Amino acid sequence: MRVLFASTRGPGHFHPLVPLIDACTERGDDVLVVAPPALESLLATRKQPYRIGGEPPREEIARAMEPALALPPDDGVAVMVTEVFGRLGIAAMLPALEEACRDWRPDLVVHEAYEFASVVAAERHGVPRLRVAVSAARFTRSTDTLLTPVFAPYGTGITERLLATPYLTRLPASLDPSSYAVTHRYHETPRPGALPDRWGGAAEPLVHLTLGTEAGALPTAVGLYRGLVEAVSELPVRVLLTTGHLIEAADLGPLPSQVHVEQWVPQADVLRSASLVVCHGGSGTVFGALAAGVPLVCVPLFADQPVNARLVADAGAGTAVTPTGGPAHKAATLEADDVRAIRAATELVLAEPSYRARAERLADEVRSTVTVAELLGTLAP
Repeated sequence: MRVLFASTRGPGHFHPLVPLIDACTERGDDVLVVAPPALESLLATRKQPYRIGGEPPREEIARAMEPALALPPDDGVAVMVTEVFGRLGIAAMLPALEEACRDWRPDLVVHEAYEFASVVAAERHGVPRLRVAVSAARFTRSTDTLLTPVFAPYGTGITERLLATPYLTRLPASLDPSSYAVTHRYHETPRPGALPDRWGGAAEPLVHLTLGTEAGALPTAVGLYRGLVEAVSELPVRVLLTTGHLIEAADLGPLPSQVHVEQWVPQADVLRSASLVVCHGGSGTVFGALAAGVPLVCVPLFADQPVNARLVADAGAGTAVTPTGGPAHKAATLEADDVRAIRAATELVLAEPSYRARAERLADEVRSTVTVAELLGTLAP
């Protein structure tokens, strides 16, 4: 079988495709990945063939993003979906995806939920599709209501057919009920390695601080990280802070001795040892922690993060601390009240066993779903 995978530019959008790409490769399928230029360096480290599509002109992205960042969160999301992922993203990526469908002739197109050019290309060439979740179904379904005018230049009824496309998600049903007509849940089988001891044999609980791949690249990330470190470093814990490849430990200034900084550590390795994750509420971080049975303190900044934080809190698998000093992704640092609130939430979740117990129940629910290989055997035999 020939399987074409399509992603937008963010690593957080591409990573949910990786288990499916690897499973297809392992079973002997021909795989082709089509993605924007921003993912080329990542794709070059992998063994699957890939093609690089187009990218919207920077000035057009800036014109769309500047008002989006100034708007209230829901309105900013609408601009991102309709303009950046929609109008600009489709126009930039459609030529490469059309060409791939025409000359490579895939039997199946698998796309992450916000890659829309592959939807148009597959429609034009009569190729069946699978849609892979990058966010909670509640959030994705709310943004789907914006898509009819986005697809209008390319035909009629595309949004309705997208909603009928099989929707693949790793999130458990009790946490993330889905209104999509055809929803399939599955799980990965990570093989975590041992986390090196950076704390001289200390045995205090390990707290993982992260802003993920998207928020960690913001101009304000250094200030946000300093605020998170201030919030937890006075507690009797070990801290592992992962910053992403754009920030180094020296950028953060002097740090307490129990805080160790790495640009990147395999998520599964950290979660094997962590007692708590303090994060922005990004989908990749939230799902990874819950799949490993680790509770969270979420400090949501933008996009789907407030929804994820509410899901975690409602499930009893952690708490949410919404910044009070205005949009945190614009702030140079966290307000003092926010720092105190994050510290109190961290203490609470570490001290109260019910948070860990609920996270572990969700992990059991995740493990009860089919594996990636079993899912593909059903949907793409």
